Amino acid sequence: MLSLFHNGGMFMYVILIVSIIAFALFCERASFLYFRLKLDTDKAFQKILIPLEKMNFHAAVEECSQIENHPMGRILKAGLLKSDKKDKEIERAMEERIMQEIPRVKARINLLTMFANISTLLGLLGTIVGLITAFQGVSSASEAAKQEILASGISVAMLTTAFGLIVAIPCLAGFYILNNRGDFLIDQLEEKALSLFNMLSSLKQERSLQ
Repeated sequence: MLSLFHNGGMFMYVILIVSIIAFALFCERASFLYFRLKLDTDKAFQKILIPLEKMNFHAAVEECSQIENHPMGRILKAGLLKSDKKDKEIERAMEERIMQEIPRVKARINLLTMFANISTLLGLLGTIVGLITAFQGVSSASEAAKQEILASGISVAMLTTAFGLIVAIPCLAGFYILNNRGDFLIDQLEEKALSLFNMLSSLKQERSLQ
């Protein structure tokens, strides 16, 4: 395996560096999305609703503060702090906070597609360089050496192409895994923000009727 890697030439090492960076990025983003942002949003939201149903807005804000390390806590807190304002202001406060949180959730995920493209193109570039080297060597070699030089050049070309694809395919798979997780989290945030807005709106209507 190591001999094959070495036979692939310098582009194999460049693709290897790309693969290491991509793997590190995937691990960092997966840890963030699957562990740091892991939260039972339904259970946490119910804890916020309990004091709200008793018109205890201060306690609801305190519940949000306890999960402020999660985007949902920050978004719902932004809405609760505007609970005495008009519906439009509550909605705008949470929308602004959601717009701030979305880039944090989706940060750097798109780089995986870039690494996939780079590794594929490096593989193709290695293929072209290998073929050029092979044909240049053949043109100036003796009849006995032509076959060996051509085989060596084609081997380099095929190895770099294969390695480029070996790196690119997991990069694309990792992108879709992380991107889907990010979309799922964002949908949860928007859903809870809408639920809180509806709750606050109904509470204001109840207070106005009293």
